[in-house]
This record gives sequence, structure tokens and C-alpha cells, in this order.
Amino acid sequence: MSYLINHIDPLFVLCGILVGAIVGFTGVGGGSLMTPILILVFGVNPSTAVGTDLLYAAITNASGSAVHGANKTINWKVVGRLALGSVPMTALSILLLYKLGVDSKASHEIVTKVLGFALLITAVLLFMRKPLLKWYEAHVPEVNPKAVARLTTLTGALLGVLVTLSSVGAGAIGVTMLVMLYPKMPARQIVGSDLAHAVPLTLLAGLGHTLLGSIDMHILISLLCGSLPAIVVASVASARMSDTIVRVTLGIVLLIVVLRFWFL
Repeated sequence: MSYLINHIDPLFVLCGILVGAIVGFTGVGGGSLMTPILILVFGVNPSTAVGTDLLYAAITNASGSAVHGANKTINWKVVGRLALGSVPMTALSILLLYKLGVDSKASHEIVTKVLGFALLITAVLLFMRKPLLKWYEAHVPEVNPKAVARLTTLTGALLGVLVTLSSVGAGAIGVTMLVMLYPKMPARQIVGSDLAHAVPLTLLAGLGHTLLGSIDMHILISLLCGSLPAIVVASVASARMSDTIVRVTLGIVLLIVVLRFWFL
């Protein structure tokens, strides 16, 4: 217990509360906010920030996935298709960081640029998800099941790369792609399936970063102390509040962060 208390930093606890509250209200924003904050505010090495955030995400997402599993709102066939693409690409992305050297200039460049790209896509989806989905439904014909299966695996592969290198994309990008590929699937199953896939994806990527030595347990423990209770409280409160302002504000913040990363 004393070890745990000695490794709690109040500033990182506050950071966890902030991000946890936003995730609870909007359902997105974990990786897209946490990693930039660790890098830009606290000056954490990009690879360490990504690796620490991945384990943080695996732990926080596990509780939500357990709830969806208990409520039977997870389509395990879809999860399997996503994992078929994400698992090998996660391994290859970790291997790439290993070959380049996790603290090398090349790794720094790759992580920051991929992070900027992932944040840009996330910000656009925060603003444009509803009109984009309406346009898709009106103009794109129904895709045959075999093509849907292949595209789901391709989506998993894309998420494997983005999440491993940036810790961003499992939420906003994953959900949007699943809604497009499975328009008849209930919304709860879309969210539950994406969340169920995010747990092993972030855990595998996080363990890979652990082997590379790019995890800071001091930061991880402090973030979890703040975020876990904040997510619970915000999730309960979100049922009575509109999250539109939070989503728009988050999108604007992410666009600003994108410019910062692209011009590092």
C-alpha cells in the first residue's frame, strides 16, 4: 500500500480525472487526449506516452467490456474479424519500433506524425460523424457479406497500426467504420463490439511497449487513480446531459493539437 501511495502524483491524478470525465460524457477522447497531454504538457517521451496510455486504456476499457459482455451486446464474430487484422499489424508495428529503437529520432518522428494523423481523423469524425453516416446511407449500396468480412479485417489492420503507434483510433474511428459496415447492427452491439476489440488490442500493444521499456508505471498508477472514479461518475451524469458542447470543444482542441504535432 505504501508503494502505491508513494507512486501517486497529484498532477497526473488530476489529468486522469479530466480525461476520465470526458470519456464518460462522450465515449471517446481517451487516447486522443491523454497521449497529447502527456507529451505536450508533461514533456513525456512520445513512445513512453503512447505505451503508458495503451495499458491505461486496456485497464479502463476492460470494465466497460465486461458490462457489455454481461448484457450480451458484443458480436464476437465481428470482434474476431477485427482481431484477425489488428493482431498481426500490432505485432509488426511493435517490431518496427524495436528495429528503429524506441527512443530514436526515427521512432519519435513516426509516433508524432501518426499521432497527428490519427488525431485529425478523430477530430473530423467528432464534427462530421452524423452527416457522414447520412451521406453513406444515401449513396453507398449495401455491401455483400464476404466483402464486409474482408473490410472488417482491413479495418482491424488499420486500427492495429494507428493504435500501436499513437494509442488513438480504437474508439471514434473504430465505431464509425463498424456503423458503415454493419448499418443494421444495433448501436449497443456496435459500441460493445468495438470496446471488446479495443481491450485485447490495447493490451497487446501495451505489453509490446512494456517489452520495449516504454511504460512509466508511476504515471500509469496516478492516471488510473483519477480516471477510474471519474469515468463512473461522468457516465452516470451523461445520461442527463447533452454532450454536444463537449464533443465540439474536444474536436477543436484536437485540431489545435494536430497542428502542434505536425510542426514539432
